[in-house]
Amino acid sequence: MIKALYPGSFDPVTNGHLDVVTRAANLFDEVVVAVYDTPSKSLLFSTEERVDLFRRAAANLLNVSVVPYSGLTVDFAHKIAAKAILRGLRMGSDFEYELQLALMNRKLAPGIETVCLMTTAEYQYVSSSLLKEAVSMKGNVKGLVPPHVLEALQEKYGLTARQA
Repeated sequence: MIKALYPGSFDPVTNGHLDVVTRAANLFDEVVVAVYDTPSKSLLFSTEERVDLFRRAAANLLNVSVVPYSGLTVDFAHKIAAKAILRGLRMGSDFEYELQLALMNRKLAPGIETVCLMTTAEYQYVSSSLLKEAVSMKGNVKGLVPPHVLEALQEKYGLTARQA
């Protein structure tokens, strides 16, 4: 059985994230989405909220689970016996960062491979940061996040469905 770890802050989960995890669920026996508890960036949603939003978004993927984690990603990968760390690539600019991360992870944990999946073209420009900025200014991001995530974003920014 091959288990993959899909780590990230997922603040919030986007349809691009779901695209990657859905395709990964077809490649691996099990995919563990790991929501990083303490990223070095400011968050809109708490860890519990981010886990819940992703769990609801991936509820139909039977071999996908969503859990919080902290510490080194490779340490968590070892803890859950993952053979691969899954990363999504949106644009070419993501590649350099992901390559550095993959090489560092290989140094720290030689037995764990990094697997990158390219995001589907319709979500290549989507990032959680851009979505939050757009919603905060009453932009329409319908179709870029699951409906329950859109509602949560609107609630965080004090917007009703009509305002956003």
